[in-house]
Amino acid sequence: MKQLIISFLLGLVVSFASMAQEKKYPEPAPMKPEMTEYWVPQPPVVAPGKISSDPVAAPSDAIVLFDGTDLSRWENRKGEAAEWIVHDGVFTVKKGTGNIRTKQTFSDFQLHLEWRVPEGIEGKSQARGNSGVFLQGIYEIQILDNYENETYVNGQAGSVYKQTAPLVNAMRPPGEWNTYDIIYTAPTFKSDGTYRTPPRVTLLQNGVLLQNNTIIRGTTQYTGLPKVREHAEGPIMLQDHGDPSAPLSFRNIWIREL
Repeated sequence: MKQLIISFLLGLVVSFASMAQEKKYPEPAPMKPEMTEYWVPQPPVVAPGKISSDPVAAPSDAIVLFDGTDLSRWENRKGEAAEWIVHDGVFTVKKGTGNIRTKQTFSDFQLHLEWRVPEGIEGKSQARGNSGVFLQGIYEIQILDNYENETYVNGQAGSVYKQTAPLVNAMRPPGEWNTYDIIYTAPTFKSDGTYRTPPRVTLLQNGVLLQNNTIIRGTTQYTGLPKVREHAEGPIMLQDHGDPSAPLSFRNIWIREL
């Protein structure tokens, strides 16, 4: 009899444990991209100072990621050769071939890159020279032609995409080169995978401050809210957005590990 009682009690314990494991919680409500976009206040326009049309020379301790000759330091997301088009000392997005990323991975760094939308580009809002540079392959800094082209401000050039709008709009006209200088501090993580210290970014476009030690709250989602995803070092990634406007070109990309 005692054994039967013990067996019965053990059965109840197992049953309750199983019920606890199977407990379901509500899923987050479905979101649309528009739910994380905002249009006001529009950042003030600041005309950047005139600079030489020549590329900015890399410091002596920099790793040159593109020197105008080839994409040997880059690959596609499958680890194969990057297919973007190299010509005249620059490279241009080849639509439909996908994003490219550096073969080397990084943690804290200073990154310099120069990008240009072609003169005579058409389109409006996000469909106008859309690309992005992803820090550690995860956190997007938006690249977009916002010269006399308004869009949602947390998707404007120089935004931490879908998170933080730039302080100002410092775009040069189509056909002219824009520079990004990015100082990035990688996150650290607790044992449960949450941030111990979040990633931070400072960004200057054409010598004008757009992000000032800005906290990145997590992944830069097109749809939905930022998510914290534990990760190690990661590459620099450039986006093949595939919008209908003319593709962007890049030149003179270098990085300094900090």
